[in-house]
Amino acid sequence: MTDIEIVSLDARYEGYRLRDRAAEARLLASIAERGIAEPLEGVEEGERHVLLNGFKRWRCARKLGLASVPYLSLGADAAMGIVALLRASNDRALGLLEQAGFVDELKRQHALSVAEIAAALSRSKAWVSLRLGLVAELPPLVRQKLFAGAFPVYAYMYSVRPFMRLNGVGRDEIEQFVAALSGKRLSVREIEYLASGYFRGPEALREQIRTGNVALPLEQLKCMAQSSGGGTIFEQAMLKDLELAQKYLQRVGAKSRDPRLSSAAFRAQAQLLLSGLLSRVPVFMESVRELYDRCGHA
Repeated sequence: MTDIEIVSLDARYEGYRLRDRAAEARLLASIAERGIAEPLEGVEEGERHVLLNGFKRWRCARKLGLASVPYLSLGADAAMGIVALLRASNDRALGLLEQAGFVDELKRQHALSVAEIAAALSRSKAWVSLRLGLVAELPPLVRQKLFAGAFPVYAYMYSVRPFMRLNGVGRDEIEQFVAALSGKRLSVREIEYLASGYFRGPEALREQIRTGNVALPLEQLKCMAQSSGGGTIFEQAMLKDLELAQKYLQRVGAKSRDPRLSSAAFRAQAQLLLSGLLSRVPVFMESVRELYDRCGHA
């Protein structure tokens, strides 16, 4: 660890880390009183230090007019520096979206395959694929709002994103919804109510939400949820999907060994369908396990 001039830091990866303005304000007060306790981390590129971890500390240092900051180098290879950061993500509290952004960087800019990334991180290919898929489906405006801290990440992941994955909602609709609610300081629960109404309700309701007039729709949706026997509209739809998934898993499992499934036409078509199913099993299982764990902590 050493002290370096703050002007020598390259913050090109700033947009890969989520912003939390409240936490940053508290950190600013702490640094003003006691200085920077933990070093910033990055990799070396010529005379520049490319920052990977410590962007809140970097912004606070600039606001306070500090000329130098403590710094720890993760090496001279950007890809290996990102790998080191991801491997230590549990300690560094790197969120799912942040992990996804850096995994995507390894694949796109450093030409690492899914297998190479998985091996480098000691993770499964499904772990890597899940994060690459998340980045691939993330509309640019939504990414901007999430990383700027204008829209809650948890609300996007568990109240908005499932509509795109399960119900075929277009990216433009997701963008419009996130843009309309960004910066309104709504709770995760309130966003869940509004998402259910926006993606399942009538056009008049969607228009109200798009224009930012959310108070009346929110009250109406809360009343509907309370009168429906508990849980939001989206939660009830998800429970129905889980029931259907369980039903068809049992049905397919029971029928798959039936000797009557023997014609050449059946085998040819089934092989194509089964290939698609098998390719989705790892990601499906990881998603189901994550949901199971969350429900177990309810």
